[in-house]
Amino acid sequence: MKNLENILDIDPKAKLKVFKKGDTLQYAGDFKASTFYVKKGLLRSYIIDSKGKEHIFMFAPENWIIADLEALEFNEPVQLFIDCLEDSEVIIFDKNCLFKSDLSKEKIAENTQLLYRRIGKLQRRVLMLMGSLAADRYTYFLNTYPELPNRVPQRMIATYLGITPQALSSIRGKIARSK
Repeated sequence: MKNLENILDIDPKAKLKVFKKGDTLQYAGDFKASTFYVKKGLLRSYIIDSKGKEHIFMFAPENWIIADLEALEFNEPVQLFIDCLEDSEVIIFDKNCLFKSDLSKEKIAENTQLLYRRIGKLQRRVLMLMGSLAADRYTYFLNTYPELPNRVPQRMIATYLGITPQALSSIRGKIARSK
């Protein structure tokens, strides 16, 4: 996503906060959802199922926005946990400021394009989870997040892909041998 650091100028309520690795910014069940822009660091969103298993929804490295969109849009309780995988600088802001009437038409169009690009990536991910081979999902992960394999534990990548760490290791081995 493009750099949105000027969000502090657009939203007077926006706040830049510093978090430590392991800090949780949002808990499932919270009644107030927030929107987070990652200036520095790495966040993730995830759910924990009824069996206690973690399922990663998305990663948010620098210049990405992360939020529980359904909770924000429909004023519902939060479903996604959001936490820091690295020490992070995060801007917390109101999502509506991206479309304020006093922004230029060009800026609103740019913000809309960013939103559609992210929605498109999520749609592609859901479709891949429904019908693509694990190796194809891993390739798509590498294209979407090229810098993350060195920043995220392999077990989290496997969880994101919906496979076991052993299956991920096997896929990585096949890719390495094919080069």
